[in-house]
Amino acid sequence: MGLFERLEHLIPSAPKKKFGFVISVSNEMLFKEAELYIHQLKVPDGYTVEIIPVRGASSMANAFNQAIAQSDASIKIYMHQDVSIINPNFLNDVLTIFGMDNKIGMIGVLGSPKVPASGVPWHGPRVGNLYALDAENAHYEGYAYRPEDGLTEVETLEGFLMVTRTDLPWREDLLQGWSYYDMSQSFEFRRKGYKLVVPEMKKPWIAHDTGITNLWKGYNDYRNAVLREYAEFF
Repeated sequence: MGLFERLEHLIPSAPKKKFGFVISVSNEMLFKEAELYIHQLKVPDGYTVEIIPVRGASSMANAFNQAIAQSDASIKIYMHQDVSIINPNFLNDVLTIFGMDNKIGMIGVLGSPKVPASGVPWHGPRVGNLYALDAENAHYEGYAYRPEDGLTEVETLEGFLMVTRTDLPWREDLLQGWSYYDMSQSFEFRRKGYKLVVPEMKKPWIAHDTGITNLWKGYNDYRNAVLREYAEFF
């Protein structure tokens, strides 16, 4: 029995009031920078924070399932190793959003209000806010998300950063690589009746270091696998 099948028996567990930052690590320098920013975040009263690096995973879904198996955090933040969370109130903002609607299952910073028929997110419009590129956006100390700022419900979220408050296994049986894990998990949450949202961010919450990577191996194979598995959403 593989890890994915074992997770189906382990979930749900008894989660604690804890934030778990899950990061698949292949570059220690990038991870250390991401970790540095996590340590700067304001932690809500009654909560703790743990960082869960996963090294040597066979795929992104495999890495995230390993983290689920070892962490009892009630809220998990799945993020790329090259993401820096630059909003110090990030954790409080997450709690504010989850408190607005108990059907919100996942929060992201970039998403597709309507998934293109091709299954390629950038073939259609996306919503979100990623980068701090001007002097005004560099100052975050007093910034906090407000419910009146609003949310956009989306069909899928992108994997730079995905925040969940319930554990569902990631489909490593379907996706053995480094792409489409985020779209797959978005559809898994929607199959369970959860909403996916992107908040209106007056200032961007993260910076993403878009360095040179090679994640294209098998891209179309995984795209077609997602199109077949989740045909009801296209």
